[in-house]
Amino acid sequence: MQSKGPAQEYYDFLESPVGRLCLIFRRSYLVGISFGPSAEIPMRHGDASEIVKAQLTEYFRNERSEFSCRTAFLEGTEFEKRVWNVLRRIPYGETRSYKWVAAEIGEPKAARAVGNALGKNPIPIIFPCHRIIESDGSIGGYTPGTDIKRRLLGIEYYTAASRR
Repeated sequence: MQSKGPAQEYYDFLESPVGRLCLIFRRSYLVGISFGPSAEIPMRHGDASEIVKAQLTEYFRNERSEFSCRTAFLEGTEFEKRVWNVLRRIPYGETRSYKWVAAEIGEPKAARAVGNALGKNPIPIIFPCHRIIESDGSIGGYTPGTDIKRRLLGIEYYTAASRR
């Protein structure tokens, strides 16, 4: 990719079991994943997109449980970034509660704020906000939709169970 400055972004798409994913890059960093059609965005890709697409494809084939691609948060408050970063500590195939995340970031009374931060997670799947459920075991919300959340949890749960 030829760079015309630090703000140059490029996009690529991946067809997945949960629908079309739009992958957003800035230089060699993945900075966003969005669900659904993004036909108005011109597709371009580079080396970073091939790495991310390969890792996500492996994830959806139940061949990968961790990601090593380069990521960056371009937006978000310090609180939101702390929430997003703690998500990578949740083991594949397991879930945690909003309350657990709040405690992990040292804000035990901030479960509702954690939920708001999760709704703004720019890099879902890689930063697995789908692994956060309600304390009572109910599914909770998910910005791309609870059906997608259930499918992602199902992929992980059955793969993790078969590895035990």
